[in-house]
Amino acid sequence: MDITEVPVSQDNKGKKKKNKKAKKKSVSQEGNGESVGVETKEEKMEKSEPAFPPTFSVSEIKNKQRRHLMFMKLKQEKRKQKMQIKKKKKKEREALGDKAPPKEVPKTIENQRVYDETTVDPEDEEIAFDEGTDEFSAYFNGLTNPKVLITTSDRPRGRTVRFCEQLATVIPNAHVYYRRGLALKRIIPQCVARNFTYLIVINEDRKVPNGLVLCHLPDGPTAHFKISSVRLRKEMKRRGKDPTEHSPEVILNNFTTRLGHSIGRQFAALFPQDPQFVGRQVATFHNQRDFVFFRFHRYIFKNEKKVGIQELGPRFTLKLRSLQKGTFDSKFGEYEWVLKRHEMDACRRKFQL
Repeated sequence: MDITEVPVSQDNKGKKKKNKKAKKKSVSQEGNGESVGVETKEEKMEKSEPAFPPTFSVSEIKNKQRRHLMFMKLKQEKRKQKMQIKKKKKKEREALGDKAPPKEVPKTIENQRVYDETTVDPEDEEIAFDEGTDEFSAYFNGLTNPKVLITTSDRPRGRTVRFCEQLATVIPNAHVYYRRGLALKRIIPQCVARNFTYLIVINEDRKVPNGLVLCHLPDGPTAHFKISSVRLRKEMKRRGKDPTEHSPEVILNNFTTRLGHSIGRQFAALFPQDPQFVGRQVATFHNQRDFVFFRFHRYIFKNEKKVGIQELGPRFTLKLRSLQKGTFDSKFGEYEWVLKRHEMDACRRKFQL
């Protein structure tokens, strides 16, 4: 009896290949005839955006390059979702017109600030009485004119000296003197004898200004600040010409507590009360999160609605370290307020100024 062998596997393979070719042909025919968007699995994988599981963490990836790539993709995907939601809300607002709900105010550290009991009320009689009897009352009543002495720590470097000279051009009636190794306790009586109302000491560390002592004469108080982000005029881009000798206007912004109110009055007493508007110069002390930003600008009115400003410099940032009663006394001085970082900076939404 004869037995013939039939190659079963080859026939099956041939049938599978034919079926695959037939499927591809049918897909192409449907796409040409009816223009139905049918895509293969490979095209879908290419066009599909990276979908991450909800419990996915980029930090679990050990490869640094792969981790960075996945992080950028995740960031891009979140940005796209945010833009889509924004466009959707904008269309809804346009469709509703006047009936659209008001825009949501974004949450910031400033508007989520913890309420401080010492917040100043301008109409409070107690505060008005304190202002009439404090150390700055003679200045605000017009009895004294500011006269400022600016000096440095021992053996100042070039950058600190230039900063003092530029600060003297900002504050009217300011004089720069070298320290010459004298102690502040000996300098203060000499300043009082020569009718100076302020003593400013610029300290430095590693050739960079890092501290500022602001002493009001003759009765104090004395404030000690940490100074940072100092930029001189030559280091600033698009700066204007050097300031003129006109008395500038002063803007004190966001000094709301009792401590901030006294610090703001101390800054205000540095400048004359009658600004010369011809010079069009403004000195700004802006308090934000207990950092006091100083800027010096010149402005010009382009028309009734537009104003152009030009920064003149220098610029710097102050952080209050302590407020001492009376003039400077490192040993027996009585402190009104001292910064305790671990206690006061524990809550990010609580501010002192």
